[in-house]
Amino acid sequence: MRDDGRSNQQSYDEGMGVRREVLGATHVDRATASIDETTADYQDLITRYAWGEIWTRPGLDRRLRSVATITALIAHGHYDELAMHLRAAQRNGLSRAEISEVLLQSAIYCGVPAANSAFKVAQAVFAEAPPTD
Repeated sequence: MRDDGRSNQQSYDEGMGVRREVLGATHVDRATASIDETTADYQDLITRYAWGEIWTRPGLDRRLRSVATITALIAHGHYDELAMHLRAAQRNGLSRAEISEVLLQSAIYCGVPAANSAFKVAQAVFAEAPPTD
């Protein structure tokens, strides 16, 4: 039980709801369909903590959480995750122009090579149809 009285199951359920809203049902369904004994605990962890504890906090809206997430992913070179979160950022209301500004800002604070890679990922994501679910 958390300090606020929510159970782990409540954190999981809220986290799954936010995860589906932010990443899209198709992505989450694909991720959960591949759960096995190797990944079950990990999927539970990210659903309860990343999505149920962090993304549900009231201190930042989803747009700002997307900006922070994009920047962190660029800084650490996690470009597969970046593509997923660029789609999520659009779903969270960031325009392509705003996302490009975040990538440009990252060139200064994360490095030009990192931003170069991030822009390539963004071009590929933007060439896709807009996120629908």
